Amino acid sequence: MPSFDIVSQVDLQEVDNAVNNVLKEIDTRYDFRGVNTELSLNKKTNVISLVTGDEMKINAVRDMLITHFTRRKVDPRVLDFGKLEPTSNGRLKQDIKLKEGIDKDTAKKIVKMIKDSKLKVQGAIQDEQVRVTGKKLDDLQQVISLVRDCDLDMPFQFVNMKK
Repeated sequence: MPSFDIVSQVDLQEVDNAVNNVLKEIDTRYDFRGVNTELSLNKKTNVISLVTGDEMKINAVRDMLITHFTRRKVDPRVLDFGKLEPTSNGRLKQDIKLKEGIDKDTAKKIVKMIKDSKLKVQGAIQDEQVRVTGKKLDDLQQVISLVRDCDLDMPFQFVNMKK
């Protein structure tokens, strides 16, 4: 029976490239001259750490990150900006988490949406993904367009299409 998986994954290599491009841009920008700005990606915890002078600089780096993520074809909705924290040097720190995987609540919304569509398919939650199975490929493609059109504030990929 045909099936596919709905997942939410991040390409860490592209994220690393985007962070490095932002660092290069910070080095060349006039408004960052004389301001010590640190930006680093921890690939194990999927967290980008940002330490800089003031809130205006943090907003500028945030805009640069979103721009470079878009250029690298990584959806900027994976960025979860944490709260600003002051450091001992009078600078500001912000942790930016990369959202990966579909949480239980979002998975339940997807399964409910699939059931409400009255298509002859079944949705099943498996860890951090949703598996959709059905008899017709056309029904599965309708589910893909249904999930793409919904507004769940999360990027989805459709993988493992089996016929």
